[in-house]
Amino acid sequence: MDSVLSPLELTAREAPDGPVAIARPHRVRAAAEWFLANFPGETFYAVKANPSEWVLEALWGAGVRSFDVASDNEAALVARKFPAAQLAFMHPVKSRRAIGRAFHDFGVKTFALDSEDELNKILAETGFAKDLTLVVRFAVSGDGAAYPLTRKFGVTPEEAPSLLRKTRQASEEMLGVSFHVGSQCMRTDAYRTAMDGVNRAIVEAGVLVDVVDVGGGFPAIYPGMTPPPMIEYANSIKQGFEEMFVAQNAKLWAEPGRALVAEAGSTVTRVELRKGDALYLNDGAFGTLFDATHLNWAFPAKLLREKPSRAKLAPFRLYGPTCDSMDAAAGPFMLPADIQEGDLIEIGSLGAYGTAMGTRFNGFGETVTIESKDAPWPSMYGEATAKVVAMPKRRRATTKKPKPV
Repeated sequence: MDSVLSPLELTAREAPDGPVAIARPHRVRAAAEWFLANFPGETFYAVKANPSEWVLEALWGAGVRSFDVASDNEAALVARKFPAAQLAFMHPVKSRRAIGRAFHDFGVKTFALDSEDELNKILAETGFAKDLTLVVRFAVSGDGAAYPLTRKFGVTPEEAPSLLRKTRQASEEMLGVSFHVGSQCMRTDAYRTAMDGVNRAIVEAGVLVDVVDVGGGFPAIYPGMTPPPMIEYANSIKQGFEEMFVAQNAKLWAEPGRALVAEAGSTVTRVELRKGDALYLNDGAFGTLFDATHLNWAFPAKLLREKPSRAKLAPFRLYGPTCDSMDAAAGPFMLPADIQEGDLIEIGSLGAYGTAMGTRFNGFGETVTIESKDAPWPSMYGEATAKVVAMPKRRRATTKKPKPV
């Protein structure tokens, strides 16, 4: 990062031609510390949400030691930076090269799968290693998610028992189950519902499960989307886990991405032209505003001026700098009505899937990164000290592994 400045101080110097990414490592640390203190299991950071070095360093400094990687390149990034990190390759479909490289070069022992063919690939490319943790990914409902993830991955409930038995037979270390309720999940009971469905498949399969991975989907606060308190998600998951028929010493995992980094990033972008309620900016769909354009999500926005505007707020549309007509965000983004060419706008809560989604289309997409110590946007991690509810001990399956089926 170039310097330590507040976004407002950008106006005291000449703004660069391109957008400016604002990094807030202290917000990453706050979110990570909350998860480590309150989530009733192990936290794996989903690297895809934001692989920036300042993010990884903030997480490591807060105590996060486990990482969900979705490619061999992500595995390489984390392994080289933190050799002691625990890596889980949770992409359900991987190339043979990626599997082999992750296992042989970066020590990855945990792999997700959602088909027998993928299971066979993993076994072959790891030399039928005896110390693998194999995690079967389930397809579950995306109800309650702002961005459902129900089409591409996951074994169906009908096919799950057979795949669980085959994976259990192949796994001499640990067998896991996982799912993803969808990005920006707004319903705490979505996890509980998914766990109930997975549990039915476990019982039908008659296998011993050692890991339950509830995936990601933990939300952030955006305009028009105010989720329940994060502690309610932790409590719902804990209750669901207590009712699952898994090993007595089974592990509970989660893969938060957005929830750990959304509040930690924003973008300062310049108005190049105004046409009525349309603002043409130097950043857009092919830069840090992917979710604002492709998903049509509204993000918090504010005008940065040395002298604050006294004009009333008005709704605006945003257009990015490329020649592509899809480079547009309907919003609405509420900004002072007197906004004009040359003004700087800070668009907040872009720490997740902001800079990570940037391209170089049309020659745009370069960003300068600065660090700020402020916290201007609403947070899921306030001063509330709610605790995870205590649950009675539950009946679990025996820890003795069944004979191969």
